[in-house]
Amino acid sequence: MQPIPFLDLKGQHQALRTEIDAAIAGVLERGQFILGPEVAAFEAEFARYTGAADGVAVASGTDALHLALRACDIGPGDEVITVAHTAGATVAAVVMAGARPVLVDIDPRSYTIDPEQVARHITPRTRAILPVHLYGQAVDLAPLLDLAHRHGLRVIEDCAQAHGAEYRGRRVGGWGDLGCFSFYPTKNLGALGDAGMVVTSDPALADRLRLLRQYGWRERDRAVLHGYNSRMDELQAAVLRVKLRHLDAWTARRRELAQRYRHLLGESGVALPDALPYGLHVYHLFVIRSPRRDALRQHLSEQGIGAMVHYPVPVHLQEAYRGLGLGPGALPISERSAGEILSLPLHPELADAAVERVAALVREFHTRTEG
Repeated sequence: MQPIPFLDLKGQHQALRTEIDAAIAGVLERGQFILGPEVAAFEAEFARYTGAADGVAVASGTDALHLALRACDIGPGDEVITVAHTAGATVAAVVMAGARPVLVDIDPRSYTIDPEQVARHITPRTRAILPVHLYGQAVDLAPLLDLAHRHGLRVIEDCAQAHGAEYRGRRVGGWGDLGCFSFYPTKNLGALGDAGMVVTSDPALADRLRLLRQYGWRERDRAVLHGYNSRMDELQAAVLRVKLRHLDAWTARRRELAQRYRHLLGESGVALPDALPYGLHVYHLFVIRSPRRDALRQHLSEQGIGAMVHYPVPVHLQEAYRGLGLGPGALPISERSAGEILSLPLHPELADAAVERVAALVREFHTRTEG
């Protein structure tokens, strides 16, 4: 039988080829390639999509997080509370800013930051809470926003996997002081390379972000603060503008496929992702849990199914972060999840028949191993 890859970016781009080719041709015709009209238009369109007042396009999702922290003047001596169960970029951005990441455990249902754990780790050095809307699931933001208000903290949302996800009827990104998005090619809204954006409704923060992304220049060759080089190029913005028009349809298809998986795997012996009532899950990843995860993954691989693990080693157990002083057992829910999670193929181009085949193989594995 035909293999089922984890992702099919080629198929997505072939479906949009006419639109994308025209967008790229327009950029080439104008001959302006950095921070031009396509970037400005995409900033406005994507900010409006999230419900924020302003968007500042940058070179990557990691830069979006880093510059968001710097825009809040967070640096050496400061602490930022976030999670270890995330892509390494989240924590790397805190370190890039010179601050200390304080890693806490996750809620076992949502795989996102546990507000009770956040409350226990606030100190006089805490400057920000950095929740990660993981796998397409929104964080329960209300208790975090309350904590931030009571302690005078910033809330910086990591929305890299949650384009279009909703919390209490509003899209993520516009709830905190700043919302940070990645447009890495594999994201729900992906560029043809690296790109990112910070959205905010605070004009002072937006102004500071624009300075930080380009050397601190208020005008060319006149820096008013220490800045960086983190600029989205026109080609990426043009492609992203095309794709943004299709994002809601893609999200609807992801949710349809997720429901199909739920129906087929309801009594399979694996734990399914919770769709929590406060939000709208956009299923960047469809993540199941199995105590025999590695054997299940091998079984799927032998049948040509591309399943992946996001993320196999929590950040606090990685070599680079041993200095944080968190050894095995420090974050038990994160550690257990890391040993059991498995991401099944799910993307808008996936056929119903592919979902049925993957689900049948998962059921087959658990029937055989339990018997």
